[in-house]
Amino acid sequence: MNLARRPARHPVASLAAGLLALAAAAAPAAEPAGPSASAAASAGRIELQRVDLSGAPGMEVVTSIVEVRPGELMPRHIHHGVETMYVLRDATIQMPGQAPRRLLEGSAAVNLRDVPHGGFTVVGDTALKLLTTHVVDKGKPLYDEPR
Repeated sequence: MNLARRPARHPVASLAAGLLALAAAAAPAAEPAGPSASAAASAGRIELQRVDLSGAPGMEVVTSIVEVRPGELMPRHIHHGVETMYVLRDATIQMPGQAPRRLLEGSAAVNLRDVPHGGFTVVGDTALKLLTTHVVDKGKPLYDEPR
């Protein structure tokens, strides 16, 4: 996972810890029973644009706003391509069995093809709001169950 942040926006050093929790590559594979990754992740997603990737047959670029409300679970999932995300609104998330972590507005992260991530619940009173861009295989689900 590649972590990046806009300089001088937030002087708090918890950015890396929060984004690491968001990616959750090392988190336990088990998650509470609930909706499928595809259904749950798509529920709070507003697709802004979907276009073919020029010069790359079979690939498309999908830009969305994702909002996960307090108490909601973002299930562990994968993408059939690369996902970039930018935090639009501060929020606190919690992985099972771990302390809550704050995600700061202005922070960014990248999730690589087929790497499981998510598996957190938004805690506190503020919804997590992300701008996401996916460069993915056309015709495959945007969110899929980890293998």
